[in-house]
Amino acid sequence: MELIYEWVNQINDVLWTYVLIAMLLGCAVWFSIKTRFVQFRMLKEMVRLLGDSGKKHGDGEKHISSFQAFAVSLASRVGTGNLAGVATAIAIGGPGAVFWMWIIALLGAASAFIESTLAQLYKQKSKDSFIGGPAYYMRSGLKKPWMGALFAVLITITFGFAFNSVQSNTICAAMEHAFGFDHVVVGILLTIFTVAIIFGGIQRVAKVSSVIVPFMAIMYILLALFVVVMNITAIPKVIETVISHAFGYGQVIGGGVGAALMQGIKRGLFSNEAGMGSAPNVAATATVSHPVKQGLIQALGVFTDTLIICTCTAFIILFSGAPLDGSVRGVQLTQQALSNELGAVGGIFIAIALFFFAFSSIIGNYYYGEANIRYLTKQRWVMFLYRMLVGAMVMFGALVTLDLAWSIADITMAFMTICNLVAIVGLGKYAFRLLVDYRQQKSQGEKNPLFTKDKMPDIEEDISSW
Repeated sequence: MELIYEWVNQINDVLWTYVLIAMLLGCAVWFSIKTRFVQFRMLKEMVRLLGDSGKKHGDGEKHISSFQAFAVSLASRVGTGNLAGVATAIAIGGPGAVFWMWIIALLGAASAFIESTLAQLYKQKSKDSFIGGPAYYMRSGLKKPWMGALFAVLITITFGFAFNSVQSNTICAAMEHAFGFDHVVVGILLTIFTVAIIFGGIQRVAKVSSVIVPFMAIMYILLALFVVVMNITAIPKVIETVISHAFGYGQVIGGGVGAALMQGIKRGLFSNEAGMGSAPNVAATATVSHPVKQGLIQALGVFTDTLIICTCTAFIILFSGAPLDGSVRGVQLTQQALSNELGAVGGIFIAIALFFFAFSSIIGNYYYGEANIRYLTKQRWVMFLYRMLVGAMVMFGALVTLDLAWSIADITMAFMTICNLVAIVGLGKYAFRLLVDYRQQKSQGEKNPLFTKDKMPDIEEDISSW
């Protein structure tokens, strides 16, 4: 097992040091420039669209609204990455890692816009809702079905299995720290809850997430704001510390600017998933009148996750005086930080909050795998087996070490991100055209821009749902 752990870490070092950082930042900057920084200039429109329930249908079919699709993707984004991932990044990369989390979110929101807009463009009709995502736009847009199949396998392994093991492991660690609960008992309960919900399908996942996510996010943000108000005079010093450490000035832990950069981008990606190819799977399920609508909403999800929730966690840790030398990391660092601020109740609150954050991530992660299993095969027994294996991996995550769970998640996340970035670079021109069409309709006074595939005659035969 130790040999496997070392081998996985060596591959991760190469991928994240030399490949992923350049690709993620390069694509994010390119898409930002080509869309004229859509993530900033259309921020008001993003917020307005959250109330858009999509086109009205009289066909009696069930449809996923824009907000529900946003909530499911946010359910996957908001979780262990926000509470444990941020703490790990700070412990290893220093306070400067927070700055690079901000940067990858601000620029990466453009990548999130592109991938989710493409997912809407190439989505297909299914029995209960639309389906789509990178596997579908790789097959229909790039004309590379083998690439779509590869991505489908990678995302199923990454989210359905690896990420869910991380979420489960972290929930168990938090519960043990706060209440002394045994990992096996917590793991069994998590497995039962997970299987009960995922056998209900995406409709149930969407319903549960649209209730849990806003509640848990608001409660956590309110607590963080309370801590910020208590430490209001320390904010300038904290911000100065974050920025100075981001560029290596005064850096004494974590290996300087390189560690801050790598940890910030790695944990930032795990948290907000911009460009990874995960959120498009849910973005495709929404019933909207124009593909750009869901692209904008998914870009807003990146901001919500990193600039608000991750920053809340970072500030709590940096205010608290908790040790940043790596002796305490993961969710235990966040728990200790909050305990320093609020007393013993702080650690208990984190354990409870983490349960809701991470459990909603588990069911959101499950759907990404489901959508891609459907891409690979229509056999019902395969879907049944996948659902049972997801439950098994939740239990597995409760029993293994956190280091192994994170390392496996990092390597599968890296490969699927590379695959998706290659695809959206090749197809980005269509998202640019869609954005131009959307803005033209808005400038002409159209409050609800519409898209039909005859507006793109050169690829009309590849578009089946418009």
